[in-house]
Amino acid sequence: MWTGFVRTGLGFGGAALGLPLMLLVGESPVYWLPVIGIHLLLFSSLSLSKSIREVDWRYLKGALMWIIPPTLVGVFGLIELSDIVMIVFVYSVTIFYAIIWIFNQKITSHSPWVDKLLLIIGGYVAGISLTGAPLIVTVFMRHVVRQYLRNTLFVLWFILVSIKMLTFVAMDVMIDWQLSILLIPVAAIGHMVGLKLHNKIIVNDQQFKKWIGLALLLISSFGLLRLFLS
Repeated sequence: MWTGFVRTGLGFGGAALGLPLMLLVGESPVYWLPVIGIHLLLFSSLSLSKSIREVDWRYLKGALMWIIPPTLVGVFGLIELSDIVMIVFVYSVTIFYAIIWIFNQKITSHSPWVDKLLLIIGGYVAGISLTGAPLIVTVFMRHVVRQYLRNTLFVLWFILVSIKMLTFVAMDVMIDWQLSILLIPVAAIGHMVGLKLHNKIIVNDQQFKKWIGLALLLISSFGLLRLFLS
């Protein structure tokens, strides 16, 4: 429900903000990422079916040249790295985002080469854990008008997750299709609420992120503590 809400409410962050909660339940990132991926493909398709014209295709095509190669490197890293390393990586990245949002700081770029660097790093992080959205969004916000931003990001996430899911299938990664399907109605509730509240969230973006940051800092810190004590 939370990942569905964040994905449509903010336009990004379903995995980045939802994966830390899922890891508290158990299993590894490799187990949960296909579940998140299936939901993202389904709900982004539904959203785009009504607003496919509100996408900045020109900028998206140029950005993909810098995002896709490191994403592929990250995907294979995800499959090869141990579960413990992946869990520490996810929680550490989440804590980084949380601290930035709590103190109302922003990852900013004012030059083309910094844009490209953020897209490359964001692509790698997205490939390895689907948590690279905040880095990529920073760049897209500079170049895509607000009314096209969310839908342009939906197309980007659809492409990146498709690559990841195809790689999972090709590498025979176990995908819990039954759980993914059972959770669709729950995710749909969050998806619809996010659609309804999107405009209000964007207007109160800083306050919303501050509270999210506090919650994520507590969750991720607890997750790391539990991991190291186990």
